[in-house]
Parts: sequence; C-alpha cells; structure tokens
Amino acid sequence: MRYRSELESRIAKKTTKAIVDYQMLENGDRVMVGLSGGKDSWALLQILDVLRQRAPIRFTLIAVNVDSGYKEYKHDVIARTCDARGWEYRIEHTAIGEVIDDLLDASDTPCSLCARLRRGVLYRIAQEVGASKIALGHHADDFIETLLLNLFFAGALKAMPPKLVSDDGAHVVIRPLVYVGEDEARQYAKQSDLPIIGCCCPACGDLSLQRQRAKRLVMDLETEHPGVKQSMLKALSNVAPRHLLDTRLNPPAELRARARPAPVALSSADDRDEASPMPETGPKPHVLRVLHREELSQTS
Repeated sequence: MRYRSELESRIAKKTTKAIVDYQMLENGDRVMVGLSGGKDSWALLQILDVLRQRAPIRFTLIAVNVDSGYKEYKHDVIARTCDARGWEYRIEHTAIGEVIDDLLDASDTPCSLCARLRRGVLYRIAQEVGASKIALGHHADDFIETLLLNLFFAGALKAMPPKLVSDDGAHVVIRPLVYVGEDEARQYAKQSDLPIIGCCCPACGDLSLQRQRAKRLVMDLETEHPGVKQSMLKALSNVAPRHLLDTRLNPPAELRARARPAPVALSSADDRDEASPMPETGPKPHVLRVLHREELSQTS
C-alpha cells in the first residue's frame, strides 16, 4: 500500500517514530481516538488508519466524539464521515457546556475545565469499549505552547507527556502526533477531505486567551528565526536537571565537592622538575629566547 502523497508519507514517518520512541502501541491494542471534529483529531484518526493497514502489529481503532451539548455542534457530520470511511465510532452526548456555565464566572477561561470534564468522559467510555489506549490529537505546537503557558503563567517547567498513565493506573493516554506540526496536520486534514468542525464553545477562537497569545508569540519567533519551534521541541527531550533550581532534583545537602588528593610538597627547583606530572614536550623558555634572537639576526 503506497502513501497517497508526500505529505502523508512525511506525517506517517513522524507518527511512526513517535510510536516507536515512546512505545505507544502493542500487538492487540484497541485504540480509542478522541475525535473532536477539529483538524488535529481528524488527522490523527486518518493517519492511524493508514498505519494500521501497514503496521507489523495488529491493532484496532474506534473514534469517540464527546458532544459538549452546544446546539450548533454538527455531530451528524462526524457520524456521516465515519460511516463513509468505514471507521467504527461512538458519539457521547453530554451537558458539559451547561456544567461549565454553572461553575465558572463570565470572566474565567473554560478551556482547562472543559478538558478535564471531557477527559473524564473519555476515561469512562474507554472502559466501556474495552480500549487499551486513548489517543489524543495534540501536535508539536501544542507541546511547545503548553511549555510556554506553564512557564509564563503557572510557574512550572513542564509541557505534556507523549505517553501518560492515568493516576489510577487504569488508562494509558498517547499522543502520536508529538513530532507533527500544526500546519502539517491542517494540510493533511484538508488534503484528506475531512470536515473541520468547531466545538461551538463561545470562547473558541478568543484571541485574548493565554494559549492564543503563546501561539502568536511562537509564530512570530519562528518567522524571525526559522527553526525555533524545532529547537524548543528538542529541548523537551534534552533536559539538564543539574542546571535547574528545583531542590528536589538537586538537594543542596548532597551537593558537595569530591575529595581531592593532597598536593605534593616541593622543596626546590629540582624537586619541582622531578615532581612535575606532565613531561616536557618542547624547549624551555631560555632556549626559545635564543632561537628567537637567531631568527631576528637572520632576517635583519
């Protein structure tokens, strides 16, 4: 089976590398893909379906869409698309939108609470459908932006893990698009004729949100200094714990110099020559001065 395009080939290689690097999949896995209807989750479902047909291991897919309850949300489009492509799917209708409205003030950002509520629903459904892995569509830009958000606004040096075990140990969450850029996911979803559906949340697309500000910052830096995003992504796997301020990583009481051998006592010039740990590899200073005078006399 050939890849349909150079873009699909590139995304497949990056996704395969992530799966191998972080041991995301095993033979016999039933992978539940969180399908929001956005470009990233569509791209993930599509590329996993392509890899499923080529992989040396056997795994199955089921797409799960969590409908937050907004009236304008086009869950019927998701259903028709999955039916047309032969993808197993499940749509779970919830009242997450109403819950958020009840819990948050008008000035609060709903995204983090929404994500937690949706994650709880996914965990429950994963148990019901017998999924061994939960795949989410976070891409490389998401990792970088999360790093900046935590750094700027949460006082923490962290991003998100490509593979995570839930606190109760019952679920494994994987993010196979960790090496894939947002622009690649967007192009791939468009190339694959997948319908992009907004979440219909009133806060969606609000340019004042912290994540949108972080996104713009990264875009500006990438424009001025191409390669910045790749460097930041690489930094997440190239951590130097000894150069951080966290005393849990570097307990001050354990930071002690190693014992050094006692210095050799010297009593004379001859002793210094005999005790010198390094052999002489060239002429002594007075010999160099003589040679220098001879060179000057020859050039004059």
